[in-house]
Amino acid sequence: MAQEESQFEEFEQIDFLRDRHVRFFQRTLQVLPERYASLETTRLTVMFFALSGLDVLDALDVVDRDVMIEWIYSLQVLPTEDKSNLSRCGFRGSSHIGIPYSTKGPGVLHPYDSGHVAMTYTGLCSLLILGDDLSRVNKQACLAGLRALQLEDGSFYAVPEGSENDIRFIYCAASICYMLDDWSGMDIQKAIEYIRGSLSYDNGFGQGAGRESHGGWTYCAIASLCLMGRLEEALSQRELDRIRRWCVMRQQSGFHGRPNKPEDTCYSFWVGATLELLDVFRYTNFEKNRSFILSTQDRLVGGFAKWPDSHPDPLHAYLGLCGLSLIGEPDLRKVHPALNITERAFQHLQQLQQTPIAVSTIDLTKRPTSGTWFEVRLENNFSVEQYKPSSKLRQEEKRRAVGGREKLPSVD
Repeated sequence: MAQEESQFEEFEQIDFLRDRHVRFFQRTLQVLPERYASLETTRLTVMFFALSGLDVLDALDVVDRDVMIEWIYSLQVLPTEDKSNLSRCGFRGSSHIGIPYSTKGPGVLHPYDSGHVAMTYTGLCSLLILGDDLSRVNKQACLAGLRALQLEDGSFYAVPEGSENDIRFIYCAASICYMLDDWSGMDIQKAIEYIRGSLSYDNGFGQGAGRESHGGWTYCAIASLCLMGRLEEALSQRELDRIRRWCVMRQQSGFHGRPNKPEDTCYSFWVGATLELLDVFRYTNFEKNRSFILSTQDRLVGGFAKWPDSHPDPLHAYLGLCGLSLIGEPDLRKVHPALNITERAFQHLQQLQQTPIAVSTIDLTKRPTSGTWFEVRLENNFSVEQYKPSSKLRQEEKRRAVGGREKLPSVD
């Protein structure tokens, strides 16, 4: 026990090496080691990790925004003149199949060319990060491609040819609809039923019904319901409290994704953001979490690794930063817990959608098909504008605005 405490004290003395992390993400945008060759088809997602990482570090000035924006638009699968490929539209991950470089329509018909739901999500996020106005996104084509990916059980394929179908792609689909401000791209009710069916006996979410609970899938479930504005409708208060406790129990020093597994840097975001969305992240141990994340920091080349004394990679480097942002690390931009972009990029999205105020935490009661009201969360209090009263949920939020909870809710 004493040895463990001394390790934490050692970790706490490690400085956050901002400049090295900036250079790490710069290199990620320029050249990658040979071992990343297998990620060629998902290059757009690697770019997202680097761009959003630089945004969290408040260092986007080191990239050429115009060049990046043009490259992203060159990956948009646009409709052909006869619109025969409409169900295949979205964003592809890279130019690996040899489609000619073009940022304008009409699209080129190719038997193996199609959008990928995760690439469409990271592509839209990257455009928002770079300050683009999304005016060149073919919204209706993206939504048509998205509708074609949803299965009868409510889950989504990643590509039209077929792939795994699970809760991850529901999250991507919900994020796309939210960013495009149009929910015609998915059957929300079917997606909710799939999410509910993925709730396991131990109160975490799996990839689908009957599968093992996992911190990443639990994030996808809760974030999707928040973006849909259906969290309190889809899950009872008892279920929510049990999910909160399951997530809180994932902390050792950092967080792990499943019981009896070692801590992993990425779960400081996946589980931490879930707890933030469920309004109980403050009950976790920030100091131990920070100590673990910094123990995975590469002091030579920058970035964060999965575990201490391992090689850093773009995914863990980015999610490690997001984990530090959630606990309030100085000089890092705040991260929006549901969309996994910075609050700055989220506010840009709100401006594009002509929303009157910026939202610093997700409005759990915002419905895609009805009127909205907005709240700005400051510290542990709420300042509410355009408030529509009456529901039990909103009465509870009023109570929290006055005093807040003093302890983690008990679970029957």
